[in-house]
Amino acid sequence: MATRADPTAERRVPLTRERVLRAAVELADRDGIDALSMRRLGQELDVEAMALYRHVRNKDDILDGIVEVVVAEIELPPSGDDWKAALRRQVMAARTSMLRHTWAPRVLEERGTAGPATLAYIESILAILRGGGFSLDMAHHALHVLGSRILGFNQDLFDDSGDARPDPETAALQAQALAGRFPNIAELTVAASHDGDLGGCDDDFEFAFGLDLILDGLDRLRGTS
Repeated sequence: MATRADPTAERRVPLTRERVLRAAVELADRDGIDALSMRRLGQELDVEAMALYRHVRNKDDILDGIVEVVVAEIELPPSGDDWKAALRRQVMAARTSMLRHTWAPRVLEERGTAGPATLAYIESILAILRGGGFSLDMAHHALHVLGSRILGFNQDLFDDSGDARPDPETAALQAQALAGRFPNIAELTVAASHDGDLGGCDDDFEFAFGLDLILDGLDRLRGTS
């Protein structure tokens, strides 16, 4: 007598590298990059961790892979745009992706940018610059001055964008303690934010402000070399 197949097994989606990496991205988005492990990922996919090794070599391979997934999500601007508008739109699209996947900048810094999706993205940046009249030498300089900003994040020395901000009284006491040796830092500690209230800077404002300064500077140098 024939036995009926398990309907759950029939509905199970086959495991692929893409499915593994997508699940890894979802896990990192939800629980943070430090929560990502082969065991946790296996639990997410309802498989034994050993089954993952048919599709990814190890955790390092997963980290490289999820960076590629995130970079591949960045929307590229339509062709024919003014170079500055196109580059700004592309960088801000990258920032949207980095804000959606807040773990990604750290992994990009640690793993590098050698994957095919990331290289294709850098190629698109160079194509915008070259199409906008930049020489190869100037496009090379532009990549260096833009740095990680082309991927939607920057390595800011002063990260005061967090939620933990002192109340005005505490800020005043901190400023008083600093004022003797560091008067300018003390003044900055209690300075008004961009909204006119005491507190940390708006990280999105600072990112766009820096990007626009760089693009304006590059525009002035375009065609000089």
